[in-house]
Amino acid sequence: MTLGWMAILRLGVVQMALGAIVVLTTSTLNRLMVVELALPAILPGLLVGLHYGIQITRPNWGFRSDTGGNRTRWILGGMAVLALGAFGATVGVVLFETAFALAALLSVVSYALIGLGVGAAGTSLLALLATATATHRRAAAATITWLMMIAGIALTAGGVGAMLDPYSPARLLVIVAVVALVALALSTLAVMGVERRVHTPIHEPEATRFIVGLREVWAEADARSFTIFVFLSMTAYFMQELILEPYAGLVFGFSPGESTMLSAAQNGGVFVGMLVVGITATGLRLGSLRSWVVAGCLGSAASLGAIMLAGVLALPVALTPAVVSLGLFNGMFAVAAIGSMMALAGEGRGAREGTRMGLWGAAQAIAAGFGGLLGAGAVDVMRVLLSDDVAAFGGVFLAEAALFGLAAVLASNVIQKRPAGGVVIAGE
Repeated sequence: MTLGWMAILRLGVVQMALGAIVVLTTSTLNRLMVVELALPAILPGLLVGLHYGIQITRPNWGFRSDTGGNRTRWILGGMAVLALGAFGATVGVVLFETAFALAALLSVVSYALIGLGVGAAGTSLLALLATATATHRRAAAATITWLMMIAGIALTAGGVGAMLDPYSPARLLVIVAVVALVALALSTLAVMGVERRVHTPIHEPEATRFIVGLREVWAEADARSFTIFVFLSMTAYFMQELILEPYAGLVFGFSPGESTMLSAAQNGGVFVGMLVVGITATGLRLGSLRSWVVAGCLGSAASLGAIMLAGVLALPVALTPAVVSLGLFNGMFAVAAIGSMMALAGEGRGAREGTRMGLWGAAQAIAAGFGGLLGAGAVDVMRVLLSDDVAAFGGVFLAEAALFGLAAVLASNVIQKRPAGGVVIAGE
């Protein structure tokens, strides 16, 4: 038996819960460290970079779930570690005011746990989807779970933003604890019994075969070029992750709740952008994967320019529409890039689809950590050199826009002009 649509939706709930916990650590806690605690942006940048860097261990978690015969155990164990790490990171933020060294140590340990939890739960969940989903449903299953994750991020950011004002450390601790426990409980209810109903063959890969396969894939010109595109575009995608909320607080005077709701608005835009591509490209058969990727990259670049201009012109009313626009084009780019990845994974040497996806996944994880760290570090340097928050943040947003422009050029050369619907629609 294979996963039915209801089982796929249940596994999507786990992905939603994962995103709900992670968004607290990458947006809310980041803003509190930079604005309320006046810590350098490089600090949360390093912490978030640590959590992404540790996710390079994803192949190892996939191997363990492959050979262990029980992916559910790794999914729930990973979610428990993620929840513990998120609460520990929150306690670390609260301690920074009174015990900096202890807070820093606790934060490092907690963000490491977050990375391990995301790697174990996320990789095992995707492995279960890949092995237990019928071939004609795999593309749709990936799209559903991705959208549910974005929905979890947006709903959590919006809900937490509304509950966080007026801000207090005690209120923060309670909110994060409730979110983590609810996410863990929902994940447990969603995943229990799913794996027992399907046949998931267990394979025991050998390290030498993996190394050989990786070398073979890297030797393919298309796979190598697409890896570079993924790294460049995802670096641009994540450069604003750690600086957007501090920008709203320092330049426009947004409160913690208001800036968290700004993050919710952005992720809401991402969700809509993904739906636009899914409906227009697959339902109406308009545009190719390449055209949607390029449009998403160029639109993201234009939106970053609008975010910069909102600060230069001192127009706080323009910030939220510009951020929603950024999310919209980010979502268009992301879902089209996923479709391109699915198409390219089956091209080239046979029996290497998983290796290609692993290579691109590693490039994405490294770029996510590097992009966030680069954006935060650049803002710190620019604020010291220019002594002007508007100019400092604006310069980084323009640099990010330039990277998106470069990614658009690279995408037009790397991605073939194939119909979008041929990849995304199940059974096509």
